[in-house]
Amino acid sequence: MTILRFEDPWFLLLLVPAVLLALRPVSRSLRPGGAVRYSGFDLLRRAGAEKTGRRRHLLLAMRLTAVVALVAAMARPQSGASNYSVRTEGVDIILAMDISSSMLAEDLSPNRLEAAKQVASSFVRARPDDRIGLVVFGGEAFTQAPPTLDQNALEFLLAELDVSMAPDGTAIGLGLATALKRLENSTGESRLVLLLTDGQNNRGEIDPRTAAQAAQALGVRVYTIGAGSDGPARIPVDDPVFGRRYVTGNFQIDEETLRDVAEITGGRYFRATDNQSLARIYAEIDQLETSEADTEIYTVYAELFHFPLAAGLFLLTGAVLLGQTFLRRLP
Repeated sequence: MTILRFEDPWFLLLLVPAVLLALRPVSRSLRPGGAVRYSGFDLLRRAGAEKTGRRRHLLLAMRLTAVVALVAAMARPQSGASNYSVRTEGVDIILAMDISSSMLAEDLSPNRLEAAKQVASSFVRARPDDRIGLVVFGGEAFTQAPPTLDQNALEFLLAELDVSMAPDGTAIGLGLATALKRLENSTGESRLVLLLTDGQNNRGEIDPRTAAQAAQALGVRVYTIGAGSDGPARIPVDDPVFGRRYVTGNFQIDEETLRDVAEITGGRYFRATDNQSLARIYAEIDQLETSEADTEIYTVYAELFHFPLAAGLFLLTGAVLLGQTFLRRLP
């Protein structure tokens, strides 16, 4: 919606004396005074007095309009439109992902790791106002990216994840502790860790529950996700002699520990046994942890004084020129 206003409306009070001043020449012309006397009206008509008298109304209109325009310019007319500014209070999130060799199991399509990468990438794209970081863990834990708003960089790093990036094993406690380290100096109103694993804590010196207590002290909620089905699952193995072949592994997810970690920190534990349930879990977490937004309405005004100023000067100049030439009054 367009809004019109005067920045200095008090100048409009000058309209009254300014109009009276502009009408002063007219009042003088109505008083009897000296004039050139003619012996008859025929000579006056030939001089064009009647035509000039009609044109003087134009001169008066030009003066009045010029005065109004100049006073309006002094009052600084402005136009503006309402704009909406949305300020979001983003969430700081760390994605902590298991990249142990068991994540190559193909009970999810094409395997657990690729399915987790795809869903995590979609989660990142859906949260442009949040700072999201990436921690990976196997036998050790590494920070791939601190919390960032650079979605493209984060998606690239997710796509490049591979089980060869860390020694084999599952250091859940160390992975959570590394994630907490990245959130230690976070200024976000809300801080989260989304920890995805498919196994049991069998590496590292930090117990997952101990790391969860540290998260609770820092005010960080941890959502834990167990990925994969219990029981046998096929894993591809690159054999230097026989090439790629498959072995069957019997995997168990330590749901009790993952549930305890979530409960200690005020989060939740989820179990994903296929691609669809994994996608639903990330979508549910996305709904649980929404970014707060404040809407501010403001108006940006543009100056319009130059339009009445130009018009007023043009009319005033024209009135002066006409008054001294074509519409000049004889004494």
